[in-house]
Amino acid sequence: MPVVQNRSMTTPDHQPPAPEHSAPESRDRIYRSPSGLAAGVLLLAIALWLGIDALVSGHGHAPWLALAGLILVIPLVIAFTLRPAVYANEERLRIRNPFRVIVLPWGSVASLRSGYSNEAVATSGAKYQLWAVPVSLRARKRAARQQSRTAAQGAPTGGRGRLGSLSPVPAGPARAQADQIMEDLRELAETHEKSGRAQGEPTVRWAYEVMAPAATGAVLLAILLATG
Repeated sequence: MPVVQNRSMTTPDHQPPAPEHSAPESRDRIYRSPSGLAAGVLLLAIALWLGIDALVSGHGHAPWLALAGLILVIPLVIAFTLRPAVYANEERLRIRNPFRVIVLPWGSVASLRSGYSNEAVATSGAKYQLWAVPVSLRARKRAARQQSRTAAQGAPTGGRGRLGSLSPVPAGPARAQADQIMEDLRELAETHEKSGRAQGEPTVRWAYEVMAPAATGAVLLAILLATG
């Protein structure tokens, strides 16, 4: 007896549409300042210790002054130490500074400059400092000394690229961490600036989630000091 095959009801003329798969978004490279994070944790611990002590054992207006001071100080400490970060992927550079968040598609980045501070320059001429990548002159000098020791071995020196640095930067292992980060960002910019997904206008958003509590604390502290 012949074997009867159970054919599917779907014919070649009525095949279900293939699922659409959007291109996965590239993961962000995240750059932060370890020294800034450590300083932020230390300052927050000191502020909380002093503030809570004044709240518990203070008399008169002292607890209210301590509360207003905490509302003012804590957001500012977070803004300048824990908050700054730089996020970079194949499409854009996102800079999270104390009071602003700047998004720069790579097509809108004219240069990434390193001098006494690291900054991104948009094609419009606007400059945005990278708070999360602070320049350390001591680290640069240490890297330069290390470079001079290895120069006899033929180690190459850094140059100024198209998005280049304002100052000579040692290449290879003898390079300050901030300078290495900037070089990584330049490579991303040069690689993806022509990509269709990396085009667009820069956007700037104010960090009201930081500014509002700090302003509230400042107003409360001013009122308490004026009426105290």
